[in-house]
Amino acid sequence: MAAISTLGYVCVSASNLDAWETFAVDILGLHAERRDGALALRMDEYEQRILITAGPDDDMIAAGWKFDTAEALETFVQQLAERGIHADRCDAALLVSRRVERAYACVDPDGMQHEFFYGPAYAPASRPFRSKVLLGSFVTGALGVGHYVSAAKDYAATLAFHEQALGLKVSDHIRAPLETPMGTIPFDGTFFHTETGRHHSFATAQIPFPKRIHHVMIEVSDFNDVGLAHDRCVAAGVPIMMGLGHHPNDGMFSFYCVSPSGFAIEFGSGGLVVDDKTWEVRTYSQLSDWGHKSPAH
Repeated sequence: MAAISTLGYVCVSASNLDAWETFAVDILGLHAERRDGALALRMDEYEQRILITAGPDDDMIAAGWKFDTAEALETFVQQLAERGIHADRCDAALLVSRRVERAYACVDPDGMQHEFFYGPAYAPASRPFRSKVLLGSFVTGALGVGHYVSAAKDYAATLAFHEQALGLKVSDHIRAPLETPMGTIPFDGTFFHTETGRHHSFATAQIPFPKRIHHVMIEVSDFNDVGLAHDRCVAAGVPIMMGLGHHPNDGMFSFYCVSPSGFAIEFGSGGLVVDDKTWEVRTYSQLSDWGHKSPAH
């Protein structure tokens, strides 16, 4: 059986690339390059980890799931077919856009495109990754780009697709009351990890949110960078969706700011890594141990 190694990249369709470039570089500490009418964002030695294309969606449009070998990728695509899911071979234009050697794609029940790939392009030594603002580095490598959380239209179908079709492994659940501008609502979320063990590369919940996703998380090695990024958001007038706080399930110290596309970016440090030999799936009764309050609260 072939399994997904990690979440290698994410793709966003955005109506304002200039705003995204300023936000990504000056606030988040990413490195940006304009390429073929798109914005490629770097976090490490990869040519790109986040691709922002010009478009009306202002939402995440694709998740890039990495395999370590071509053989593992081909086996996985065969497994998908056996589960009744056809993945199309991606054409040369998409491979160039994603900076990968080979890829296949299918669409999930929420309309997200899933791209299965191997062979990511690495930047040359003459173009090392450097952040303008970070003290430390982004936590990527085998753990991938970070995670994203979808606002499921059909929660049961979304769970089934990611667990049964993609073969992601459940890390844990959170079932808790959620404070929203419309009042308190029930929250039921499930968190999934891949082979390399970032606590979750994907999570989903049936929550009221106008976007396909609620947020994308990027992680830094130095917790001081979380506080400094929060200060940069406040100074620049970037809206804070949820202030500094700590999650009980993945151990992440983080805050959430609003991206130029309207979904959130969680900026965090200290996330757990799952060891499947010893990991116990738990259900938590609160989203945060402390903090993560919206400005209205």
